[in-house]
Amino acid sequence: MRTFSAKPQDVQREWLVFDAKDQAIGRLASKIAKILQGKHKPTYTPHIDMGDAVIVLNAAVVKATGNKDATKQYYHHTGYPGGIKSITLGKLRAKNPTQILELAVKRMLPRGPLGRDMFRKLHVYAGAEHPHTAQQPRVIEN
Repeated sequence: MRTFSAKPQDVQREWLVFDAKDQAIGRLASKIAKILQGKHKPTYTPHIDMGDAVIVLNAAVVKATGNKDATKQYYHHTGYPGGIKSITLGKLRAKNPTQILELAVKRMLPRGPLGRDMFRKLHVYAGAEHPHTAQQPRVIEN
């Protein structure tokens, strides 16, 4: 018996919608990362982008457990000496609420060109509306 290896032209993509309202950040992000990678499909092949496109709604009201709104820090570096910057989860939620879920999912995907291609299929919206009705997305119950 031979090991099955999918080819890029054989990939069947689907559009899925998640509602992030009152969902824990990490638990929702891990489900989304699994779908973006295609690990939920029986034909999963690690070196091929098998994943589906994911639309996330209500990202502004995603839930953080414990006291994370005040204590969790997000860091980035400007590239200059002494240029490390940080922002708390609460301030990031006020400034750019979609970035919270984007960062959580992005850090769960593989690093490199394949991971960047997977991340491009993620569409996060702060509200309950999205412009992807033409793709006929299927709603996923969490």
